Amino acid sequence: METVNFIKMHGTGNDFVIIDERKKILVKDKEKHGLALKLCDRHFGIGADGIIFISNSKKNDMKMRIINSDGSEAEMCGNGIRCLALYAASSSKKKKFKVQTLAGLIQPEVIGNDVRVSMGKPRLKCKEIPMNFNKTTCLNEILNVPGFGTFTISAVSMGNPHVIIFTNNLNEINLERLGPAIETHSIFPKKTNVHFVQVLNKNEIKIRTWERGAGITLACGTGATGCAVVCNLLNKTGEKIKVHVPGGELSIELVKKRGTITNTFMTGPATEVYKGSFRL
Repeated sequence: METVNFIKMHGTGNDFVIIDERKKILVKDKEKHGLALKLCDRHFGIGADGIIFISNSKKNDMKMRIINSDGSEAEMCGNGIRCLALYAASSSKKKKFKVQTLAGLIQPEVIGNDVRVSMGKPRLKCKEIPMNFNKTTCLNEILNVPGFGTFTISAVSMGNPHVIIFTNNLNEINLERLGPAIETHSIFPKKTNVHFVQVLNKNEIKIRTWERGAGITLACGTGATGCAVVCNLLNKTGEKIKVHVPGGELSIELVKKRGTITNTFMTGPATEVYKGSFRL
C-alpha cells in the first residue's frame, strides 16, 4: 500500500489537506476526486474544505489543483493558494511564486506571517462569469429564487464565479438553506459561490459565504476579493478594504486606472495545523 504524506493547513479557517506531488505522483488522476470525498469528511476522514495537489509546471514554479470536499474541482482558491505559498516557502529560499491554476497564472508572495496574492483583473461580463443572463453585466439585478422570493444580486468572476447579495444583518440570513438554492440556480451553468455582505463603513465589510462544492466555510479568498470589487463598483467602499470573515480578516486592495479595476491584491494569513500520512 502506498503511503502518502500530507500537511493540514488553513487560511482564516478555510482548511485544506495539501499533497505535494512534485517529486512523485502519489494519487492517480482518476482517484483524486474520490479521495477528496473520503479525506475531507469531518467524521470519517481528516476533515477539510478541500484537497490541494501540488505538481510540477513546465512554465511556472508549480501547478495547483483544488478538489472540493464534494469531489468537484474549483478553478482557483484564494485561501488555498496562500497556504500553498507558505508551504512552498518553508523548503525554498524563494518567497514569491508563479503558480499555474485553472484560472490562469496566480502569483503569491510570502511577507512575514502573511501572504499577498495578485488575484488579477475581475471579470464582469456575464458570459465570462458564466451566467445565463440577458444583460452584458450583472450589477444590482433581480433574481427570483424559487421558494425564497426575489433578491438583488451582483455577479463577478475572480477565475471562479461569485454572487454578492447585500444585507443589513448577516445574522438574519439562513445560509444553510439559501446558499445551495442560489448555488444551483439555473442561471449559473457552472454553479456559483454565494456571499452575503454587510457594509460596515467605507473601509470595512463583513461577509458570510456558501462555497460552491464545499458549503458553509469560514472564509473564501476569491470571494472576499469579488465582494470588495462589487462594493467599490457600487460606490459603497474605497479601494482598500478590510474584509471580516468568520475565520478572521483579509485585506483587499484594488488597483484602478481611469476608473477601471485592472488588478486586485489579497493579503492574509496562512497557518500550518499538523503533518501526517495515510495509506491508499
